[in-house]
Amino acid sequence: MKKRDGMDADETFFREVSEEVKNESIRKFWNQYGLYMIAALAVVLTAAVSFETFKAWKLKRNQTWADTYSYALSLQNQGKYDESIVVLDKMQQANHGIYADIARLQTANILFEQGKQEEALNILNILVQDKKVNGKLRNMAAVKLASYKLDTAPSEEIKELLRPLVDENTSWRNIALEMLAMLAIRDKDIDGAKKMYTDILNTDNVPEALKARVQDMLSILDSEQ
Repeated sequence: MKKRDGMDADETFFREVSEEVKNESIRKFWNQYGLYMIAALAVVLTAAVSFETFKAWKLKRNQTWADTYSYALSLQNQGKYDESIVVLDKMQQANHGIYADIARLQTANILFEQGKQEEALNILNILVQDKKVNGKLRNMAAVKLASYKLDTAPSEEIKELLRPLVDENTSWRNIALEMLAMLAIRDKDIDGAKKMYTDILNTDNVPEALKARVQDMLSILDSEQ
């Protein structure tokens, strides 16, 4: 979680948004920085998913599966993507519980690294829709799927992915709210975006990095109204 919430606020980046432009400012802001923000978020999510999945393995204390998963990650880190996917596929075939789900999620990560976005998105979508998948893994898949669709997918599709994480007060609540705020900016719903950011600030124990990022965004949005 630290990695996720420690995403660089990049104060210089925010200062570059012109305070003098009023009528077209939000559209220009999104066009110029939207993809940057989504890409940065996707990278952080990949690290967060890897960290969380490894924790899940350790909690289960199944050394054999943990060693297999670690071996697959090692192959991935060496750039041996196809070999890593073969190991993960064998894990899926040998186990139909949480271990298979983790292997599927990691396969999606590798496919993203290979630039095979459609294949990766398809895996994430299957994980999100499958009610038999572990709840925490489904939440991870939902956030990651939304991050890759945020710039182009219909608003209702993104909200359907993220709203349950907010309403059920999951550990992903704040990151889901932040992404919904970005969606509102994309759709020129500035009041909606400000409400989402304010909800984050009203949450207990908000990490300082996230709080600073949210306050910067609120300041920008206030200056545009």
